[in-house]
Amino acid sequence: MKQSTKFFIALLALALPFYGVGLRPRKMSSADTAPQSLLAPTPPMGWNSYDCYGGDVDEQEVKANADYMAAHLARYGWRYIVVDYYWYYPSGQVQGRPTMDRYGRLLPALNRFPSAADGRGFKPLANYVHSKGLKFGIHIMRGIPRAAVAQNLPILGARAHARDVVNLLNSCPWSKAMDGIDVSKPAGRAYYDSIAKLYARWGVDYIKADDMSSAENPYGELYHAPEIEALRQAMTHSGRTMVLSLSPGPTPLADAIQVTRHAQLWRISGDMWDNWQQVADQFGNCRLWALYAGPNHWPDADMLPIGRLRIRGFQDSPRMTRLTHDEQRTLLTLWFIFRSPLMIGADLPSLDPFTLSLLTNPEALAVDQHSSNNRQLFARGDEIAWVADVSGSQKKYVALFNLDDAQRQRIRVSWSELGLRGTRVVRDLWEQKDVGTYAHAFSADIPPHGAGLYEVE
Repeated sequence: MKQSTKFFIALLALALPFYGVGLRPRKMSSADTAPQSLLAPTPPMGWNSYDCYGGDVDEQEVKANADYMAAHLARYGWRYIVVDYYWYYPSGQVQGRPTMDRYGRLLPALNRFPSAADGRGFKPLANYVHSKGLKFGIHIMRGIPRAAVAQNLPILGARAHARDVVNLLNSCPWSKAMDGIDVSKPAGRAYYDSIAKLYARWGVDYIKADDMSSAENPYGELYHAPEIEALRQAMTHSGRTMVLSLSPGPTPLADAIQVTRHAQLWRISGDMWDNWQQVADQFGNCRLWALYAGPNHWPDADMLPIGRLRIRGFQDSPRMTRLTHDEQRTLLTLWFIFRSPLMIGADLPSLDPFTLSLLTNPEALAVDQHSSNNRQLFARGDEIAWVADVSGSQKKYVALFNLDDAQRQRIRVSWSELGLRGTRVVRDLWEQKDVGTYAHAFSADIPPHGAGLYEVE
């Protein structure tokens, strides 16, 4: 069999679960998203501490970012405050023993989160975030702490200990903090049940589970389906509604159906920083994953590396994003028209006026939150166009991108390409103003590495 034929058959097999007779897209059924309820009807929007503080954020910095979000961003739909990794190590690095309870469940390091004293955990900080009208989230790692295995601590809810459930062949390949768990054993699932109930008691609304959706280990597992299912089941049975986000990427496209059933968002690429080439690479990833986006299941193009970054927790010095204004607008335009989750990586109190203006543009944000049928329309060399439907109307959203490194491009899209006829009014969503009436087509002058976002009435 020719390689091209094999590729077509493999691609068709991947697409068939989402298509019926005549290869028409079908909607996700309730069975596809069982067992959880609709936890994320639109792409989650929030802030994550990693890009500015690595693993070393402290309680006052989290509160400062929550204060800023409540005052300046919440009215536009931003709601999640997420503490990223290593909050259980005093230094924010894998050094010494992490803070744990007697059942091997990780607890906030008291030197960084003093309100966690006396067994309160993240409950006081979650209460503070909730008092601002926001949601609280934490980062966790797949598996069980290696320190718990070394001490062979008991598993809450099971007649077993850490060494009875650990899977040493499936440990994290890039962090020494955790070992894998054998969830084929009831005691292994009991450990996940125990941490989910702890997070529910703290008031956690969002869990970013790392070392989950992209895998490297000796026996070739590329995606940790058993532990993803165990964690999601534990969260569902915890008594609290919690969104599940999976990292890192790339999540294998072959596991798209499985991941939509268990997670509300999942990474489609590796870590992305303020690097133009990494932004440009996301166009291909977004094109492949667009089919799987919808209520309660959102492919995640990664955090927004804009604003002030790498303040602490990294070897280099703090900096403002290396992305130009045009590149920042391109990044956000792609994220919006793809309907990616939106997690700001910058320190919010340090936001510059330009970046803040991008994050508080209600007309542009509406594309991410309320459009449908999002897809790439064409790719003509360095000229790329995406289109989406405006929910509840016959209007269209159109995004135009110029990936050329030096030349401005006049990019044209015809009404016939959009399935439209007649005279149409075009509105520039970034500028929030109408730009004219057009009979058969619309074109815009787009700068190098730039983008435009429009509504066609």
